[in-house]
Amino acid sequence: MKYNMDKINLVLIAASTLVILIGLVLMVGEPSGATEYNPDIFSTRRITVGPMISLAGFVLMIFAILFKKKSK
Repeated sequence: MKYNMDKINLVLIAASTLVILIGLVLMVGEPSGATEYNPDIFSTRRITVGPMISLAGFVLMIFAILFKKKSK
């Protein structure tokens, strides 16, 4: 069976999925409830670093899908 994507595309897609998941894990944390305030919801890790890593993963995913090996 012939696929439209090469092995390198599938490896890049797997790597970009892993990068997206790492970014999402960095955004996870204790919520701020109705009875108590948690100032950690505004930490740099949750507001800046996690979303930037997830965005990089999505950009890498687009690159992985569109990547075409150069023919000789």
